[in-house]
Amino acid sequence: MNHRQNGILRDEELKRLLPPAARLAAGPVVVIECVENIPCNPCVQACPKGAIIIEGDINNTPTVDYDKCNGCGLCISACPGLAIFVVDAGRTDAVGIVVLPYEYLPLPEKGEIVSALDREGNTVCDARVVRVADAKALDRTPLVSIEIPQDKVMIVRHFKRKDEQD
Repeated sequence: MNHRQNGILRDEELKRLLPPAARLAAGPVVVIECVENIPCNPCVQACPKGAIIIEGDINNTPTVDYDKCNGCGLCISACPGLAIFVVDAGRTDAVGIVVLPYEYLPLPEKGEIVSALDREGNTVCDARVVRVADAKALDRTPLVSIEIPQDKVMIVRHFKRKDEQD
């Protein structure tokens, strides 16, 4: 089953989208999980380093020049499909950071413990909110940085506040 049948990216689809392991270990880097061929390019325009490219037709999916990307995250809030994240797997051997777009209210608070979710919405682990950025420049899409176990940074793609649990 591919993403077109259920909307969830599978391992074989993700392999071509992910940064090389050495780049992941080097510090914050963008991960673009966009697979839809639609006319969209705000991520390209949002990147101050020119690291995000759409070659040829605007309907093509974006690619990243990982040598240029510094993980600033300005592209995250520009993506209308919420398909861009920043992963920092280079912090320590134990923990990493995932920066996620978050369009719900109320916003979580720094220090809050949340449930980290995978692409299917399953709880993976607890996460600690380490930053909430809600600047006007983010176009009304706050960015929430969560700290999670290092081995989960390529799995976690959303979170649920504990007070929203069923």
